[in-house]
Order: sequence, then C-alpha cells, then structure tokens
Amino acid sequence: MHIAVKSLFAFSLLGSSAWAVEPTAPAPAPAAVAPATPAKTTVTTPTNPAATAAKPLTAEQIAKAKQQQDAKIKAMIQDQASRLKQLEHANLEALAQNQELQLKNDNLTVQVQVLQSERSAQMFLYGAMTIAVGVILGFFIASYVYTKRRRQW
Repeated sequence: MHIAVKSLFAFSLLGSSAWAVEPTAPAPAPAAVAPATPAKTTVTTPTNPAATAAKPLTAEQIAKAKQQQDAKIKAMIQDQASRLKQLEHANLEALAQNQELQLKNDNLTVQVQVLQSERSAQMFLYGAMTIAVGVILGFFIASYVYTKRRRQW
C-alpha cells in the first residue's frame, strides 16, 4: 500500500501541468561598452524587455532547466517520503497508545462492576443483619410480654 501511495503521489507530481512550465532565463546584465577614449563611457540597455524575454531558449538552457526541475521534484518526493514515514511512525504510536488506553478502560470498567457488586452484596448483608436483629428483638419482646402476663395471673 505504501508503494502504491508513493507511486500515485509521484505520478501526480510528474503528470501535473504546473511542472510543464519552463522558467525563463534571467535577463543578461547590461554590458558596458569599453570606449576608445576614456572620457566617453556608454552603457547599453535593452530598449524592449519583452523582446529579450521572447528569445528562444537554447538546448543547453532547456536541459539545465529540466535538470533543475527534476532535482526539485526528487527533493519534493524525498521530503514527502520522509514526512510520510514520520506520519506512519506517529500513527503507529497513536494506535499503540489507543490500544493501551482501551485496555485500561476495560480494566477500569471491570473494577467498577466488581465494586458495584460488592456494594450490592454489602447492602444485602446489612439488610439480612437488620432483619435478624429485628427477629431476635421480636422474640425477646414477645417472650417478655408472655412471661409478664403469666406472672400477673
């Protein structure tokens, strides 16, 4: 899957029309003409900048621009690959942490259920003890009343 994502990304970068635009060569710096006499110095400047930019590029300039574009593309692909590796690493760490937290959550859920069942068992025992004390007190009171009536006769 990683190879498919990388190749799809590289194909989209290479197939993009934005990469097909060739950069224009920088305009040559105006050259100073060396005069025959030292008193006269003239600098030639292009009168029409559009005319100089419209010059066709030479094969060397095109090849150099293509190499620069290829180098930029390779650098971008390497950068994206390193970012992808970082994201995958962060994703794996997040998944591991998520699994750990889910296990802790399950453990705490079990603990809550145990505590609830212990509480209900404790309340059941309290109720049973209350009933037992009530029954014993009932027998004592009944026997006391019964003996008191017998003495009066």
